[in-house]
Amino acid sequence: MLSVLRLTVRTRSSFCPFLTMGGHRQRSFVSLEGLLLVSRKWLENTLIKLDRCSGDIRSRLIRLIPSAPPSSSLDAIRTLLAYRLPTNYTEKQAREEWRDIVEGKSHLWHGIPTDRKETIRGFLVYFESEILKRAHKNFNFLNGSIGNYFLAAAQGFFRSLPSAIFLFSSITNSGANILPVIITNHTVTIAVELENDERLVGQCEISHPVRKQPATLTPPIIDSVGQYDEWSPIDGVSQRQGNVMFEHGSKENDNAEKDSYEPLHSRISRLLYINAYGMEIHPSPNPEYISTLGVVDMLVYSCGSLWTSIIPCLALRGVGSAIARSRSLKTKVLLLNTENDRETEGYTAVDYVLAIARTLNDTYEPQAFGIGNAWTQYPVSAFITDLIYLKKTKVHVDVRKLAALGVKCTEAEVDESKFNVASVQKAVEDILSKSL
Repeated sequence: MLSVLRLTVRTRSSFCPFLTMGGHRQRSFVSLEGLLLVSRKWLENTLIKLDRCSGDIRSRLIRLIPSAPPSSSLDAIRTLLAYRLPTNYTEKQAREEWRDIVEGKSHLWHGIPTDRKETIRGFLVYFESEILKRAHKNFNFLNGSIGNYFLAAAQGFFRSLPSAIFLFSSITNSGANILPVIITNHTVTIAVELENDERLVGQCEISHPVRKQPATLTPPIIDSVGQYDEWSPIDGVSQRQGNVMFEHGSKENDNAEKDSYEPLHSRISRLLYINAYGMEIHPSPNPEYISTLGVVDMLVYSCGSLWTSIIPCLALRGVGSAIARSRSLKTKVLLLNTENDRETEGYTAVDYVLAIARTLNDTYEPQAFGIGNAWTQYPVSAFITDLIYLKKTKVHVDVRKLAALGVKCTEAEVDESKFNVASVQKAVEDILSKSL
């Protein structure tokens, strides 16, 4: 039986990565960023999903729901949890529709079995009660995701993100085993430093800014028992009439902004995590994430936003050495994006490879022993051994330069501008067969 784990980023400025793992008898792999999905019928070696990352946990879980007929109960659950309150509503209209959903009157509940309906609705009621406790914050429901609200309520109720994900997966029959890279009840903020020393805070500001007014850093809010309030903007970025945990400026809600963007003033030099006061922090990865890297045969850095989807999962202490020193990892494959975005404008394939290698070397902590405690970097090939690219890719691929770095290049056999299941499957199988 295949286990599927996933890497992802949440919303605007909060971050929570995941790991995707699959296996077949003694053959297994890990996919960073989580765009490469493997069917649970791994004996047939079928890749069932390959897509761009939309940037939040809920969308990743939605994509793990098995396909079902349009009139089925599972499809109705998918429709409900994927639903967003319209952006063209007034705040009053959004609240009224939200009220219909919470009270079970909405047409979105049609076709959902009573047991699952009441389970989901119960957590939405819990979410509503938590919002009412914080009425002074003027929660904005516009473009709010029902799936996000359900997941957040479950996390708040259980005080455990893995438990919330387990509940989500159980209700949707996804059969996914999802492993957080970082375990925390609080949001974590990512930021990047540009080569011109400018700093951008939050995923949205880095990859697809949607507002011109600057974000402001605010101290964390402490509740009555001295704990951080997981319903408050403790990730340190707050905006008037905006919800940080449930930001309505996500990647998936404005297709027009995906295709057009304002270029960065300079290239990104590094990614960092910051706390509520804007100070850099160094969160430790989930120990199970590190141990998993030591038992799989293949690591896949999949398609997606380099600096806000893939690298945040790598910029953690111990990840670099875990990948480089793993005795089980036979191959470490990068699926090259077919085109660049705001984060990687002007990048070549070599730039992608070097950015990943530099990040993993920066997070490598040498042991306090050895010859003079000397610090040496791992070679690029310790992190990436193979690169798969499309013939029609818009990203320049210099095969000779990559070979000099120890990276073997494979051109996927497809005449389209996007990867398809068959081409990726064949390329991955060819690489695996050569490594064994």
